[in-house]
Amino acid sequence: MKILLRPIQALVWRNQALKARNLLRFAETEADGGRDIARASEITTDPVLRRLFLRHARDEQRHADLFRRRGAAILLALPPRARGAIRTDWLTPGERGLDDLRVGRESDASLLAFLHLSEKSAAGDFAVYRDLLARDPQTRAVFEEILRDETFHMTYTLAQLKRVEPARHGRRLWWGRCRRLWNGYLRLAGALAGLISGVVLTLFYFVLLPPFAVMAKRAEAREPPGWRPIEPEGPDAMKGQY
Repeated sequence: MKILLRPIQALVWRNQALKARNLLRFAETEADGGRDIARASEITTDPVLRRLFLRHARDEQRHADLFRRRGAAILLALPPRARGAIRTDWLTPGERGLDDLRVGRESDASLLAFLHLSEKSAAGDFAVYRDLLARDPQTRAVFEEILRDETFHMTYTLAQLKRVEPARHGRRLWWGRCRRLWNGYLRLAGALAGLISGVVLTLFYFVLLPPFAVMAKRAEAREPPGWRPIEPEGPDAMKGQY
């Protein structure tokens, strides 16, 4: 799937407006993830995980700042007409999607498995984007710096998962992959539902409504011009007969 998307991603990262908006969206994702991981550091009773989660949360906030500054710089360099709103969610996936996970309801092991898989997926995506930015060394440098942190995040989450649940860490990872696949299916199904509803409404508008409009015009044409008197009804109808 990623191989099929690579030509599209190459076109996206060559477009300055799309590039800026993707970087700003990544900044929002990183900031949201950092807040969730900071929350996890408050909930856990494991002092080692608390320290690592706090460092992870600080890294995410720093990533958000890097993405935001670079995205804003690119956006401000564009002419005003090129700064129009462009939806890019389907073109470049976000990093981790912690909205799929309720931190307060997860155990340390399940959270570590989720973070490990998310960071691994993010590192793969960011490596692709870095390779596509050979002509933009400033943005490429941002991804290179963030990728170094992603490597650490992948390493510590897996090591701590093996420490917390040495006998079941493989099952945790397998279950985490299933959850990610299911959440991805739900997002895809929601997007397809929106697309199908849009197509159906468009067909309804252009196929079903025109015949009724024609019928209404014909009915209007058969009516005599001008106002027609309204015959009185009820007790007022008897007036004038006496």
